[in-house]
Amino acid sequence: MELIVSLLTGALGGNIAGALLKKYSMGTLWNSVVGILGGGLGSHLLGMLGLDLGGLLGSIAGGTAGGGVLMAIIGIIKGAMKK
Repeated sequence: MELIVSLLTGALGGNIAGALLKKYSMGTLWNSVVGILGGGLGSHLLGMLGLDLGGLLGSIAGGTAGGGVLMAIIGIIKGAMKK
């Protein structure tokens, strides 16, 4: 259950980051896909670091943050490759 929550909040985080950072947005679909990957990674990394925020809350925080951060990183790399 926590994995599903972190993946869904990762998609949300990726789209929020895309809306805030329009310059690096890759469109709703790709923001969601990258956000899902980032959400899974972010939630997993929080668990590995021992930052247990309490099951569901940790999954939401890790998923949202991970999705947003990975979307921004990929967007920046994609923008740099265009130059």
